[in-house]
Amino acid sequence: MWAAARRSRRRPALPTDSTYRVSGPPFANLSAAAIWYADWLQQAALPLWAEAGADPATGAFREGLTWSGQPYDPRYRTRVQSRQTFVYAAAALDSLAGPWRAVAERGFDLFLARSRRGDGLFAASLTPDGAPLDPTAYLYEHAFILLAASVLGREALARDVRAALDAFRHAPGGFREAGAEPFQANATMHLFEAALAWEAAGGDSGWAQMADDLAALALDHLLDPTTGAMPEFFDHLWRRRWGEGGLVEPGHQFEWAWLLDQWGARRGRADARAAARRLYDVGRLGFDPARNVAMDALADDLSVRTASARLWPQTEHLKAALILGEREAALAGANGLAAYLATPARGAWRERMRADGGFIVEPSPATSFYHLYLAVRELTRLAGEPC
Repeated sequence: MWAAARRSRRRPALPTDSTYRVSGPPFANLSAAAIWYADWLQQAALPLWAEAGADPATGAFREGLTWSGQPYDPRYRTRVQSRQTFVYAAAALDSLAGPWRAVAERGFDLFLARSRRGDGLFAASLTPDGAPLDPTAYLYEHAFILLAASVLGREALARDVRAALDAFRHAPGGFREAGAEPFQANATMHLFEAALAWEAAGGDSGWAQMADDLAALALDHLLDPTTGAMPEFFDHLWRRRWGEGGLVEPGHQFEWAWLLDQWGARRGRADARAAARRLYDVGRLGFDPARNVAMDALADDLSVRTASARLWPQTEHLKAALILGEREAALAGANGLAAYLATPARGAWRERMRADGGFIVEPSPATSFYHLYLAVRELTRLAGEPC
């Protein structure tokens, strides 16, 4: 149903059934969780981040908010502008009540005018008044520009950006990133995500080809054949790094699983869907049932390396559990994620949980809204049981 809706560029609205009492966790079932999260998204998060989370004079999206909902605005990163554009444009496509398309277009158009370089690529960050801060063009940032363009229907922009990405192409396959870690799974994954989004939105055949090429890179080279894990970093021949460089992040195992399962379903590729299952199982090695959270990192032997737990791995665990039919894990994840949303200003979030279960006091980063939006959409789409 979701794939068909994506092709038509409209998706079902998230539920706001007033016959249900919206109450917090622990949730008895996934339907109850879906109702609570949909209410949080529509009544709190979307309005808060469109108002306090955007500069009223320009429409540019802020870097973050404090837990009390006050602006935190030290810089304007390309990833923030693109991710927030995606959230609000997706809310409009999902028929959620609010001026969300206008919010998305205003912020994105300002970003395009401010950040484009002479070579057709985009700078990584600006100061709040639009002055250059980091002019570097990163593959990761451009993946989110493409994702934002997919929900706004900016096809000409997307084709131009795709052509400009030839500057990142790597002769043995895939794309290299700017900076200290040029061969990494994360930037590859988000480019794969953007290609799938454009394919679903009715883009030209180049998007399906890009998705297929990146899926082949992942299946044939990036995934560890012994464990099924997706490491973070590689050498120039796409051979995994070990030791200190052998980081395995549970959140990215779940995120890759969600994407590869979709690609495998579209292509009829049982091997991709089996790989998604193995990735999910690896990610679950980093799930702490005492806190109901996915931890930040495993070592290359898949033992726990970092027991802290950021917000975004919780959303990716929830998405992967849902798409793979792991309903008990999904319910645990929905209950665990809710703890991150308990802030004085409803609609903000707590980003970093320590190993002891407490949270670090810091502004809510705008980058996490993209993760939260997709998790709520998937929860709504796949809850599928009576409340």
